[in-house]
Amino acid sequence: MTTDSLKYLWQFALLCLLQVLIFNHLNLGGYVNPFPYIYLILILPISIGRIQLLLVGFLLGLTVDVFSDTGGLHAAATTLMAFYRPLYLKAQSPREGYESAAVPHIKTFGFAWFLPYAALMVIIHHTALFYLEVFRFSEFFHTLLKTLLSSTLTLAFIFLAEYLFVSTRRRR
Repeated sequence: MTTDSLKYLWQFALLCLLQVLIFNHLNLGGYVNPFPYIYLILILPISIGRIQLLLVGFLLGLTVDVFSDTGGLHAAATTLMAFYRPLYLKAQSPREGYESAAVPHIKTFGFAWFLPYAALMVIIHHTALFYLEVFRFSEFFHTLLKTLLSSTLTLAFIFLAEYLFVSTRRRR
């Protein structure tokens, strides 16, 4: 295993533990449930293969499902997020393309690039998760509000992690 693989494996375990032990028990007013474990999907290298990305997304969600007793909801939502990630990155790629070792971080690509990327991926995940959880249209607006509020809090935790734990190097 390479050093990067071990780093991502460590992050996988840490984010799953934090999600299961802390964030799953954080429910503010019944509307706000943060899911910062999806940060791992956001920060995987851009060059990761599509199959590997889908597999990591599925395993990450499945791990949270097993410990949260949510019956595959997280696996479905993280797999969907992992499916759309390469499509977004391809649509937003610079003319010369990304560097081969590029990793999506605020300090790598800047805030203006990272905000829409992270926001869209989080909204895709949360929309799938909450609408699969409810699975009826009678609570459409309640679920939409829950999705937006939870996405906002999740993004806050992701940006906090970006500023606290990511080195200050910026690539061009």
